[in-house]
Amino acid sequence: SNLLVLNWSNMCPAAGFQFTSACCPVGLAGKVLIFPYETDFSFVALIPQKEMALKAFTLCMRVATELPEERQIILFAYRTADYDELNVWREKDGRISFYLSGDGAFFHLPPLTTFRTSLCLTWESGSGLAAFWVEGKRSTYQVYKPGHTIRPRGSVLLGQDPDKHLGGLEATQSFVGEVTDLNMWDHVLSRSMIQAWNYGHKVPKGNVFDWASIQYELNGNVMVVDDD
Repeated sequence: SNLLVLNWSNMCPAAGFQFTSACCPVGLAGKVLIFPYETDFSFVALIPQKEMALKAFTLCMRVATELPEERQIILFAYRTADYDELNVWREKDGRISFYLSGDGAFFHLPPLTTFRTSLCLTWESGSGLAAFWVEGKRSTYQVYKPGHTIRPRGSVLLGQDPDKHLGGLEATQSFVGEVTDLNMWDHVLSRSMIQAWNYGHKVPKGNVFDWASIQYELNGNVMVVDDD
């Protein structure tokens, strides 16, 4: 397979990746990212608006895929030099999971399909309370990693799971499908705010990632199309 070869020079701020084209277009309002087929080289790097030293977060996105349910899929990957700081997966058994530098938390949710799913994840270090939200409805809470802090100065990718900080991508884990409206906050949004986001109503902008003003870099075969 192709090995991603990257270094620390000539890169977008805080991205952790070297890019070949003009650095860091901004803003994806009204746009959808399409990952058309399985690869070990296509991904989108996202540049956070603030350091990701997080004791709490809300991560939301709208996602659609036609990959079979028994196929593992990376939905969001944030990695520092030695750790997968925050990875969100669909597992081979269909469960949705997330990992904070260690063993994961696993949730039985409605399946991801060819029709867009509004998916949010909330976690808070003080209590360890974690939940997924599908179409504005909350899963049961799980207690996961109370007292943990997500470390900053890593790389955020959509479409691939970097097995080390600067490369090591596997086609069989890659995302195929559509992603839009990804937003992230450094705190847990209220139920009413998550439901408002689900219905497309105005909510406070994500202060880690805001889809309308997000800095990103396309690599490989990823398309940006109008959300119609």
